[in-house]
Amino acid sequence: MTATTAFPAVQTPWHRPLLWLSFAMAASMLATLAGLIFDPRLLDGAPLWAKPFKFSISILVYALTLSWLLAQLPRWRRLAWWVGTVAAVFLTVEMVIIGGAAAAGHTSHFNVSTPLAAGLWSVMAASIVIVWLAALVVALLLFRAPPGDRAQSLAIRAGLVIALIGMALAFLMTGPTADQLNNFQGIAGAHTVGLRDGGPGLPLLGWSTEAGDLRVPHFVGMHALQVIPLAALLLELGARRIPVLRAAATRLGLLWILVMSYLGALALLTVQALAGQSVVRPDGAFTTWGVTLLAAAGLAAVVVLTRAYGTGRNLWRS
Repeated sequence: MTATTAFPAVQTPWHRPLLWLSFAMAASMLATLAGLIFDPRLLDGAPLWAKPFKFSISILVYALTLSWLLAQLPRWRRLAWWVGTVAAVFLTVEMVIIGGAAAAGHTSHFNVSTPLAAGLWSVMAASIVIVWLAALVVALLLFRAPPGDRAQSLAIRAGLVIALIGMALAFLMTGPTADQLNNFQGIAGAHTVGLRDGGPGLPLLGWSTEAGDLRVPHFVGMHALQVIPLAALLLELGARRIPVLRAAATRLGLLWILVMSYLGALALLTVQALAGQSVVRPDGAFTTWGVTLLAAAGLAAVVVLTRAYGTGRNLWRS
């Protein structure tokens, strides 16, 4: 058996501008949580401070993860610092606009009702494109200098690539709907498919419970950046107590199953949202595809673990 190795030690200090951004988002999270508790106002049927609260958490997690990823690079440190700093600056710009709009009692996304609102929405759109390009540069750097063993490299690379896909799905929300074109009221773009934004939704998340919602695949895709590397870390920690996980090839096989299953789930959620179907009300076809995907992943995992167990028994006997 091959002994397991923990995730590589940080090569350089964590990226400080991104760390400072994460501290600011922690403060923003507390402030907007207070707004949720003490400010009863609603905007498009949702609590006024719900969007700033969710974005505070999202940017906090993203900034911490990107700061850690940049610290894994053994080369191109100056370029990595500048890329991370650019991402931190434009994430800050986006959050300031979102928070400022909420404080004024207005929506930030898709709002083109006035020249000021349209200008701010354009700035937000440009900011997220820049953040996406910064993440793309980080992905390219990590492909050139993969950290750790093959399982670790796969986890970090795949997590970032799927996150890029998830971030790019946000662009599906930016085009005006047919209803908005026929009856323009200052909003151009929507995350709900099949109904207007602002209908019944899941608590806090706000995802529509009656129609398709593009925020679902957007969210799931973005957080592959945390889920897949975390899964790799858990496999390494589990290998300390579970002999069948000690072989790097076994962990690599399980991670490939997770990556392919994650991509399949992301594709399924995207098609479901575009079909105008709520994530909590899948029809028979989507349920069948989901169960099939889950069963295939489970069967593949059983095959990988069975082979690893058989190999391990032969080694122990010899």
